Amino acid sequence: MTQTLSSTSLTDLLARLGTANREVSARYPIDSGNRQPIHSVYGGAHLFSADLAGKLGRVALDTLREYAGDPQTLARATRATDSAAIADKLYPRVVAKLEREAVEDFRIDFEDGYGIRPDAEEDCAAEAAAKEVARGLAAGTLPPFCGIRIKPFSEELKARSLRTLDRFVTTLVGETGGKLPPGFVITLPKIQSPVHVAALAEALGALEVGLSLAPGSLKLELMIEVTQSLFGPHGEVVLPLLVEAADGRCVAAHFGTYDYTAACQITAAHQKMQHAACDFARNMMQVAYAGTGIWLSDGATNIMPVPRHRQAPGGPPLSEDQIADNRQSVHAAWQIHVADIHHSLVNGFYQGWDLHPAQLVTRYVAVYAFFLEGLAAASERLENFVGKAAQATLVGEVFDDAATGQGLLNFFLRGLSCGALTEDEALATGLTLDELRTRSFVKILENRRRA
Repeated sequence: MTQTLSSTSLTDLLARLGTANREVSARYPIDSGNRQPIHSVYGGAHLFSADLAGKLGRVALDTLREYAGDPQTLARATRATDSAAIADKLYPRVVAKLEREAVEDFRIDFEDGYGIRPDAEEDCAAEAAAKEVARGLAAGTLPPFCGIRIKPFSEELKARSLRTLDRFVTTLVGETGGKLPPGFVITLPKIQSPVHVAALAEALGALEVGLSLAPGSLKLELMIEVTQSLFGPHGEVVLPLLVEAADGRCVAAHFGTYDYTAACQITAAHQKMQHAACDFARNMMQVAYAGTGIWLSDGATNIMPVPRHRQAPGGPPLSEDQIADNRQSVHAAWQIHVADIHHSLVNGFYQGWDLHPAQLVTRYVAVYAFFLEGLAAASERLENFVGKAAQATLVGEVFDDAATGQGLLNFFLRGLSCGALTEDEALATGLTLDELRTRSFVKILENRRRA
Protein backbone atom coordinates (compact mmCIF):
# COMPACT_ATOMS: atom_id res chain seq x y z
CA MET A 1 0.00 0.00 0.00
CA THR A 2 1.63 3.21 -1.15
CA GLN A 3 -1.03 5.79 -0.28
CA THR A 4 -3.36 6.55 2.60
CA LEU A 5 -5.79 9.10 1.20
CA SER A 6 -8.86 7.44 -0.27
CA SER A 7 -9.97 8.13 -3.81
CA THR A 8 -13.12 9.77 -2.41
CA SER A 9 -11.05 12.12 -0.22
CA LEU A 10 -8.75 12.96 -3.11
CA THR A 11 -11.66 13.67 -5.46
CA ASP A 12 -13.29 15.97 -2.91
CA LEU A 13 -10.04 17.82 -2.13
CA LEU A 14 -9.13 18.28 -5.78
CA ALA A 15 -12.62 19.53 -6.62
CA ARG A 16 -12.51 22.14 -3.84
CA LEU A 17 -9.02 23.21 -4.81
CA GLY A 18 -10.08 23.49 -8.44
CA THR A 19 -13.00 25.74 -7.52
CA ALA A 20 -10.76 27.95 -5.37
CA ASN A 21 -8.07 28.13 -8.06
CA ARG A 22 -10.58 29.17 -10.71
CA GLU A 23 -11.92 31.89 -8.42
CA VAL A 24 -8.38 33.16 -7.80
CA SER A 25 -7.59 33.13 -11.53
CA ALA A 26 -10.74 35.09 -12.30
CA ARG A 27 -10.03 37.70 -9.64
CA TYR A 28 -6.27 37.93 -10.25
CA PRO A 29 -5.57 37.55 -14.00
CA ILE A 30 -2.05 38.96 -13.38
CA ASP A 31 -1.44 41.16 -16.45
CA SER A 32 -3.34 41.83 -19.64
CA GLY A 33 -0.07 42.29 -21.51
CA ASN A 34 -1.27 45.64 -22.82
CA ARG A 35 1.02 48.63 -22.91
CA GLN A 36 0.79 50.91 -19.86
CA PRO A 37 1.64 54.60 -20.36
CA ILE A 38 4.45 55.89 -18.18
CA HIS A 39 2.64 59.13 -17.41
CA SER A 40 -0.62 61.04 -17.66
CA VAL A 41 -0.43 64.71 -18.57
CA TYR A 42 -3.28 66.70 -17.04
CA GLY A 43 -4.57 69.96 -18.48
CA GLY A 44 -7.66 72.13 -18.16
CA ALA A 45 -10.46 71.24 -20.56
CA HIS A 46 -10.70 74.85 -21.75
CA LEU A 47 -7.10 74.63 -23.05
CA PHE A 48 -7.32 71.35 -24.94
CA SER A 49 -6.82 71.22 -28.70
CA ALA A 50 -6.45 68.40 -31.21
CA ASP A 51 -2.75 69.10 -31.70
CA LEU A 52 -1.88 69.81 -28.06
CA ALA A 53 0.38 66.77 -27.63
CA GLY A 54 2.63 67.93 -30.45
CA LYS A 55 2.75 71.47 -29.08
CA LEU A 56 3.76 70.18 -25.63
CA GLY A 57 6.52 68.13 -27.22
CA ARG A 58 7.92 71.15 -29.03
CA VAL A 59 7.93 73.22 -25.83
CA ALA A 60 9.68 70.37 -24.02
CA LEU A 61 12.34 70.15 -26.74
CA ASP A 62 12.92 73.90 -26.63
CA THR A 63 13.34 73.72 -22.85
CA LEU A 64 15.76 70.81 -23.13
CA ARG A 65 17.91 72.61 -25.69
CA GLU A 66 17.92 75.87 -23.73
CA TYR A 67 18.75 74.48 -20.31
CA ALA A 68 20.65 71.25 -21.11
CA GLY A 69 22.01 71.28 -24.64
CA ASP A 70 24.24 68.21 -24.43
CA PRO A 71 24.30 64.81 -22.69
CA GLN A 72 26.65 65.67 -19.85
CA THR A 73 24.86 68.94 -19.04
CA LEU A 74 21.55 67.08 -18.90
CA ALA A 75 23.00 64.43 -16.58
CA ARG A 76 24.36 67.09 -14.23
CA ALA A 77 21.23 69.24 -14.41
CA THR A 78 18.89 66.39 -13.50
CA ARG A 79 21.25 64.21 -11.41
CA ALA A 80 19.72 61.25 -13.21
CA THR A 81 23.02 59.37 -13.68
CA ASP A 82 26.69 59.59 -12.79
CA SER A 83 27.69 57.52 -15.81
CA ALA A 84 28.98 59.40 -18.85
CA ALA A 85 28.25 56.37 -21.02
CA ILE A 86 24.61 56.25 -19.91
CA ALA A 87 24.30 60.02 -20.34
CA ASP A 88 25.47 59.65 -23.95
CA LYS A 89 22.75 57.04 -24.59
CA LEU A 90 20.12 58.91 -22.66
CA TYR A 91 20.19 62.23 -24.47
CA PRO A 92 19.41 61.12 -28.05
CA ARG A 93 16.73 58.72 -26.83
CA VAL A 94 14.96 61.49 -24.89
CA VAL A 95 15.16 63.82 -27.89
CA ALA A 96 13.79 61.10 -30.18
CA LYS A 97 10.93 60.39 -27.81
CA LEU A 98 9.97 64.07 -27.51
CA GLU A 99 10.01 64.34 -31.30
CA ARG A 100 8.10 61.12 -31.90
CA GLU A 101 5.65 60.78 -29.01
CA ALA A 102 6.09 63.41 -26.31
CA VAL A 103 2.81 62.59 -24.57
CA GLU A 104 1.73 59.01 -23.94
CA ASP A 105 -1.49 59.80 -22.08
CA PHE A 106 -3.50 63.02 -21.75
CA ARG A 107 -6.34 63.68 -19.36
CA ILE A 108 -8.71 66.52 -20.26
CA ASP A 109 -9.51 67.93 -16.85
CA PHE A 110 -12.89 69.25 -15.73
CA GLU A 111 -11.89 69.15 -12.05
CA ASP A 112 -9.03 71.03 -10.35
CA GLY A 113 -7.46 72.10 -13.65
CA TYR A 114 -10.75 73.63 -14.79
CA GLY A 115 -12.48 74.81 -11.63
CA ILE A 116 -16.06 75.79 -10.89
CA ARG A 117 -17.66 77.76 -13.70
CA PRO A 118 -21.21 78.63 -14.79
CA ASP A 119 -23.12 75.66 -16.18
CA ALA A 120 -23.44 77.20 -19.64
CA GLU A 121 -19.68 77.73 -19.81
CA GLU A 122 -18.84 74.17 -18.77
CA ASP A 123 -21.44 72.79 -21.19
CA CYS A 124 -19.70 74.64 -24.02
CA ALA A 125 -16.26 73.51 -22.83
CA ALA A 126 -17.36 69.86 -22.70
CA GLU A 127 -18.71 70.00 -26.25
CA ALA A 128 -15.72 71.93 -27.58
CA ALA A 129 -13.19 69.55 -26.01
CA ALA A 130 -15.08 66.55 -27.40
CA LYS A 131 -14.98 68.05 -30.89
CA GLU A 132 -11.23 68.62 -30.55
CA VAL A 133 -10.74 64.97 -29.54
CA ALA A 134 -12.75 63.91 -32.60
CA ARG A 135 -10.62 66.18 -34.77
CA GLY A 136 -7.42 64.76 -33.28
CA LEU A 137 -8.68 61.21 -33.80
CA ALA A 138 -9.34 61.92 -37.48
CA ALA A 139 -5.97 63.66 -37.92
CA GLY A 140 -3.95 61.09 -36.00
CA THR A 141 -2.62 63.70 -33.55
CA LEU A 142 -3.96 62.23 -30.30
CA PRO A 143 -1.58 60.48 -27.90
CA PRO A 144 -1.89 56.68 -27.59
CA PHE A 145 -4.08 57.11 -24.49
CA CYS A 146 -6.47 59.89 -23.53
CA GLY A 147 -9.58 60.61 -21.51
CA ILE A 148 -11.37 63.06 -19.27
CA ARG A 149 -11.43 63.70 -15.56
CA ILE A 150 -14.90 64.66 -14.40
CA LYS A 151 -15.75 66.39 -11.15
CA PRO A 152 -16.27 64.25 -8.02
CA PHE A 153 -19.66 62.80 -7.08
CA SER A 154 -19.93 64.93 -3.96
CA GLU A 155 -23.37 66.26 -3.04
CA GLU A 156 -22.51 69.70 -4.43
CA LEU A 157 -20.98 68.51 -7.72
CA LYS A 158 -22.64 65.19 -8.63
CA ALA A 159 -25.18 66.70 -11.04
CA ARG A 160 -22.58 68.87 -12.77
CA SER A 161 -20.20 65.92 -13.06
CA LEU A 162 -22.75 63.64 -14.76
CA ARG A 163 -23.90 66.46 -17.01
CA THR A 164 -20.35 67.06 -18.25
CA LEU A 165 -19.80 63.33 -18.77
CA ASP A 166 -23.00 63.04 -20.82
CA ARG A 167 -22.31 66.11 -22.97
CA PHE A 168 -18.71 65.16 -23.65
CA VAL A 169 -19.29 61.51 -24.58
CA THR A 170 -22.47 62.23 -26.55
CA THR A 171 -20.74 64.97 -28.55
CA LEU A 172 -17.64 62.86 -29.13
CA VAL A 173 -19.56 59.84 -30.40
CA GLY A 174 -21.70 62.08 -32.59
CA GLU A 175 -18.64 63.69 -34.15
CA THR A 176 -16.77 60.42 -34.75
CA GLY A 177 -19.68 58.35 -36.00
CA GLY A 178 -19.60 56.02 -33.02
CA LYS A 179 -15.84 55.63 -32.54
CA LEU A 180 -13.90 56.07 -29.30
CA PRO A 181 -10.19 56.95 -29.27
CA PRO A 182 -7.86 54.07 -28.36
CA GLY A 183 -7.18 53.97 -24.63
CA PHE A 184 -10.08 56.32 -23.83
CA VAL A 185 -10.98 56.43 -20.13
CA ILE A 186 -13.03 58.45 -17.62
CA THR A 187 -11.29 59.39 -14.37
CA LEU A 188 -13.33 59.70 -11.17
CA PRO A 189 -11.70 61.84 -8.44
CA LYS A 190 -12.15 62.02 -4.64
CA ILE A 191 -14.02 58.75 -4.24
CA GLN A 192 -15.64 58.58 -0.79
CA SER A 193 -17.78 55.47 -1.30
CA PRO A 194 -18.03 52.43 -3.60
CA VAL A 195 -21.45 53.84 -4.52
CA HIS A 196 -19.65 56.66 -6.37
CA VAL A 197 -17.91 54.10 -8.59
CA ALA A 198 -21.05 52.03 -9.06
CA ALA A 199 -22.95 55.15 -10.12
CA LEU A 200 -20.31 56.00 -12.72
CA ALA A 201 -20.32 52.43 -14.04
CA GLU A 202 -24.10 52.54 -14.34
CA ALA A 203 -23.96 55.89 -16.14
CA LEU A 204 -21.38 54.55 -18.58
CA GLY A 205 -23.57 51.53 -19.29
CA ALA A 206 -26.55 53.79 -19.97
CA LEU A 207 -24.44 55.90 -22.34
CA GLU A 208 -23.36 52.78 -24.22
CA VAL A 209 -26.97 51.73 -24.69
CA GLY A 210 -28.12 55.21 -25.68
CA LEU A 211 -25.26 55.77 -28.12
CA SER A 212 -25.11 52.22 -29.53
CA LEU A 213 -21.61 51.61 -28.22
CA ALA A 214 -20.32 48.12 -27.52
CA PRO A 215 -21.03 46.98 -23.96
CA GLY A 216 -18.07 47.66 -21.70
CA SER A 217 -16.32 49.95 -24.17
CA LEU A 218 -16.35 52.94 -21.79
CA LYS A 219 -13.63 52.35 -19.20
CA LEU A 220 -12.96 54.17 -15.93
CA GLU A 221 -10.07 54.76 -13.59
CA LEU A 222 -10.07 55.49 -9.88
CA MET A 223 -8.37 58.36 -8.09
CA ILE A 224 -7.22 57.36 -4.63
CA GLU A 225 -6.87 60.73 -2.95
CA VAL A 226 -9.06 60.73 0.17
CA THR A 227 -8.79 58.48 3.21
CA GLN A 228 -12.27 57.06 2.59
CA SER A 229 -10.90 55.41 -0.56
CA LEU A 230 -8.67 53.26 1.66
CA PHE A 231 -10.79 52.43 4.71
CA GLY A 232 -14.50 52.33 5.38
CA PRO A 233 -16.29 53.54 8.53
CA HIS A 234 -15.90 50.16 10.23
CA GLY A 235 -12.24 49.64 9.38
CA GLU A 236 -12.80 47.57 6.26
CA VAL A 237 -10.40 47.98 3.34
CA VAL A 238 -12.36 49.75 0.60
CA LEU A 239 -9.91 49.49 -2.31
CA PRO A 240 -11.09 46.05 -3.56
CA LEU A 241 -14.71 47.16 -3.18
CA LEU A 242 -14.09 50.09 -5.55
CA VAL A 243 -12.96 47.74 -8.32
CA GLU A 244 -15.90 45.42 -7.71
CA ALA A 245 -18.26 48.40 -7.94
CA ALA A 246 -16.77 49.28 -11.34
CA ASP A 247 -18.30 46.09 -12.77
CA GLY A 248 -15.33 45.21 -14.96
CA ARG A 249 -14.74 48.74 -16.27
CA CYS A 250 -11.79 49.74 -14.05
CA VAL A 251 -8.41 49.80 -15.80
CA ALA A 252 -6.27 51.93 -13.44
CA ALA A 253 -5.96 53.53 -10.02
CA HIS A 254 -4.14 56.86 -9.68
CA PHE A 255 -2.80 58.26 -6.41
CA GLY A 256 -3.51 61.91 -5.62
CA THR A 257 -0.61 63.16 -3.51
CA TYR A 258 -1.82 66.56 -2.40
CA ASP A 259 -5.48 65.86 -1.71
CA TYR A 260 -4.48 62.75 0.23
CA THR A 261 -1.84 64.45 2.36
CA ALA A 262 -4.25 67.33 3.00
CA ALA A 263 -6.87 64.80 4.12
CA CYS A 264 -4.27 63.44 6.56
CA GLN A 265 -3.86 66.96 8.04
CA ILE A 266 -0.30 67.31 6.72
CA THR A 267 0.61 70.96 6.29
CA ALA A 268 1.32 72.35 2.82
CA ALA A 269 5.07 72.69 3.45
CA HIS A 270 5.33 68.91 3.91
CA GLN A 271 2.92 67.72 1.22
CA LYS A 272 5.48 65.94 -0.92
CA MET A 273 5.53 62.84 -3.11
CA GLN A 274 7.97 61.02 -0.83
CA HIS A 275 6.12 61.66 2.44
CA ALA A 276 5.68 58.51 4.56
CA ALA A 277 1.90 58.93 4.47
CA CYS A 278 2.02 58.65 0.67
CA ASP A 279 4.19 55.54 0.84
CA PHE A 280 1.58 53.94 3.13
CA ALA A 281 -1.30 54.71 0.78
CA ARG A 282 0.60 53.56 -2.31
CA ASN A 283 1.58 50.32 -0.60
CA MET A 284 -2.07 49.72 0.28
CA MET A 285 -2.92 50.19 -3.40
CA GLN A 286 -0.22 47.72 -4.43
CA VAL A 287 -1.37 45.05 -1.99
CA ALA A 288 -5.04 45.48 -2.89
CA TYR A 289 -4.53 45.47 -6.66
CA ALA A 290 -1.56 43.13 -7.13
CA GLY A 291 -2.35 40.55 -9.78
CA THR A 292 -5.65 42.12 -10.77
CA GLY A 293 -4.33 43.76 -13.94
CA ILE A 294 -5.24 47.21 -12.59
CA TRP A 295 -2.55 49.72 -13.59
CA LEU A 296 -1.16 51.87 -10.80
CA SER A 297 -0.11 55.48 -11.24
CA ASP A 298 1.66 57.81 -8.83
CA GLY A 299 0.88 61.50 -8.43
CA ALA A 300 2.56 64.68 -9.59
CA THR A 301 5.53 66.79 -8.54
CA ASN A 302 4.13 70.29 -7.99
CA ILE A 303 7.43 72.19 -8.28
CA MET A 304 7.44 73.41 -11.86
CA PRO A 305 10.69 73.75 -13.92
CA VAL A 306 10.06 77.30 -15.06
CA PRO A 307 12.42 80.31 -15.24
CA ARG A 308 12.04 83.05 -12.63
CA HIS A 309 12.77 85.89 -15.05
CA ARG A 310 11.26 86.61 -18.46
CA GLN A 311 12.16 89.32 -20.92
CA ALA A 312 9.33 91.81 -21.30
CA PRO A 313 8.14 92.44 -24.88
CA GLY A 314 10.34 95.17 -26.26
CA GLY A 315 12.26 95.35 -22.98
CA PRO A 316 15.97 94.94 -22.30
CA PRO A 317 17.49 91.46 -22.54
CA LEU A 318 17.98 89.46 -19.36
CA SER A 319 21.19 90.03 -17.46
CA GLU A 320 23.79 87.31 -17.01
CA ASP A 321 22.69 86.95 -13.38
CA GLN A 322 19.05 86.53 -14.42
CA ILE A 323 19.97 83.93 -17.03
CA ALA A 324 21.99 82.01 -14.44
CA ASP A 325 19.12 82.26 -11.95
CA ASN A 326 16.71 80.88 -14.55
CA ARG A 327 19.01 77.97 -15.23
CA GLN A 328 19.34 77.24 -11.53
CA SER A 329 15.57 77.38 -11.06
CA VAL A 330 14.84 74.96 -13.90
CA HIS A 331 17.61 72.56 -12.89
CA ALA A 332 16.51 72.50 -9.24
CA ALA A 333 12.92 71.63 -10.20
CA TRP A 334 14.16 68.99 -12.64
CA GLN A 335 16.18 67.35 -9.85
CA ILE A 336 13.13 67.17 -7.57
CA HIS A 337 11.06 65.66 -10.37
CA VAL A 338 13.70 63.05 -11.22
CA ALA A 339 14.08 62.09 -7.56
CA ASP A 340 10.31 61.71 -7.17
CA ILE A 341 10.01 59.57 -10.32
CA HIS A 342 12.94 57.40 -9.24
CA HIS A 343 11.24 56.86 -5.86
CA SER A 344 8.07 55.79 -7.68
CA LEU A 345 9.93 53.40 -9.96
CA VAL A 346 11.89 51.78 -7.16
CA ASN A 347 8.61 51.20 -5.33
CA GLY A 348 6.85 49.65 -8.32
CA PHE A 349 4.84 52.60 -9.68
CA TYR A 350 5.70 52.87 -13.37
CA GLN A 351 3.30 55.67 -14.22
CA GLY A 352 2.86 59.18 -12.80
CA TRP A 353 1.36 62.58 -13.50
CA ASP A 354 2.98 65.47 -15.33
CA LEU A 355 1.62 69.00 -15.18
CA HIS A 356 3.95 71.09 -17.34
CA PRO A 357 5.67 70.51 -20.72
CA ALA A 358 9.12 71.04 -19.17
CA GLN A 359 8.38 68.02 -16.95
CA LEU A 360 8.22 65.83 -20.04
CA VAL A 361 12.00 66.19 -20.28
CA THR A 362 12.59 64.78 -16.82
CA ARG A 363 9.84 62.16 -17.10
CA TYR A 364 11.76 60.49 -19.89
CA VAL A 365 15.18 61.24 -18.42
CA ALA A 366 14.26 59.61 -15.10
CA VAL A 367 12.51 56.60 -16.62
CA TYR A 368 15.17 55.99 -19.27
CA ALA A 369 18.01 56.32 -16.75
CA PHE A 370 16.25 53.81 -14.48
CA PHE A 371 16.15 51.21 -17.25
CA LEU A 372 19.61 51.93 -18.62
CA GLU A 373 21.20 51.79 -15.15
CA GLY A 374 19.60 48.37 -14.56
CA LEU A 375 20.17 46.97 -18.03
CA ALA A 376 23.46 45.10 -17.57
CA ALA A 377 22.43 43.28 -14.40
CA ALA A 378 18.95 42.44 -15.70
CA SER A 379 20.39 41.12 -18.99
CA GLU A 380 22.82 38.80 -17.27
CA ARG A 381 20.24 37.51 -14.82
CA LEU A 382 17.58 36.89 -17.48
CA GLU A 383 20.03 35.21 -19.84
CA ASN A 384 21.21 32.83 -17.12
CA PHE A 385 17.70 32.18 -15.88
CA VAL A 386 16.29 31.34 -19.31
CA GLY A 387 19.32 29.24 -20.11
CA LYS A 388 18.67 27.03 -17.10
CA ALA A 389 14.94 26.75 -17.83
CA ALA A 390 13.81 28.68 -14.75
CA GLN A 391 15.79 26.71 -12.23
CA ALA A 392 17.00 28.86 -9.37
CA THR A 393 20.28 30.50 -10.35
CA LEU A 394 23.05 32.41 -8.64
CA VAL A 395 24.48 35.30 -10.66
CA GLY A 396 27.25 36.93 -8.69
CA GLU A 397 25.70 37.38 -5.26
CA VAL A 398 22.08 37.53 -6.48
CA PHE A 399 19.90 34.44 -6.07
CA ASP A 400 16.94 34.22 -8.47
CA ASP A 401 14.03 31.82 -8.08
CA ALA A 402 11.18 31.06 -10.45
CA ALA A 403 9.09 34.05 -9.42
CA THR A 404 11.82 36.36 -10.70
CA GLY A 405 11.57 35.32 -14.34
CA GLN A 406 8.45 37.27 -15.26
CA GLY A 407 9.72 40.29 -13.31
CA LEU A 408 12.93 40.29 -15.34
CA LEU A 409 10.97 39.94 -18.57
CA ASN A 410 8.66 42.79 -17.53
CA PHE A 411 11.72 45.01 -17.05
CA PHE A 412 12.52 44.67 -20.75
CA LEU A 413 8.91 44.89 -21.91
CA ARG A 414 8.37 48.17 -20.05
CA GLY A 415 11.71 49.55 -21.19
CA LEU A 416 10.94 48.71 -24.82
CA SER A 417 7.40 50.11 -24.81
CA CYS A 418 8.45 53.56 -23.58
CA GLY A 419 11.58 53.82 -25.73
CA ALA A 420 14.15 53.51 -22.94
CA LEU A 421 15.62 50.30 -24.37
CA THR A 422 16.23 49.15 -27.93
CA GLU A 423 15.28 45.78 -29.40
CA ASP A 424 18.96 44.93 -29.76
CA GLU A 425 19.49 45.50 -26.03
CA ALA A 426 16.57 43.22 -25.20
CA LEU A 427 17.67 40.53 -27.65
CA ALA A 428 21.13 40.50 -26.06
CA THR A 429 19.52 38.46 -23.27
CA GLY A 430 19.27 35.51 -25.67
CA LEU A 431 15.53 35.91 -26.21
CA THR A 432 14.10 36.19 -29.70
CA LEU A 433 11.74 38.93 -30.84
CA ASP A 434 8.90 36.41 -31.07
CA GLU A 435 9.58 35.33 -27.49
CA LEU A 436 9.48 38.91 -26.27
CA ARG A 437 6.16 39.44 -28.02
CA THR A 438 4.57 36.59 -26.07
CA ARG A 439 5.04 38.79 -22.95
CA SER A 440 4.93 35.58 -20.89
CA PHE A 441 7.92 33.97 -19.24
CA VAL A 442 5.98 30.73 -18.77
CA LYS A 443 5.14 30.54 -22.49
CA ILE A 444 8.77 31.19 -23.42
CA LEU A 445 9.92 28.28 -21.28
CA GLU A 446 7.15 25.97 -22.53
CA ASN A 447 8.01 26.67 -26.15
CA ARG A 448 11.73 26.13 -25.53
CA ARG A 449 11.09 22.80 -23.82
CA ARG A 450 9.02 21.63 -26.79
CA ALA A 451 11.72 22.68 -29.27
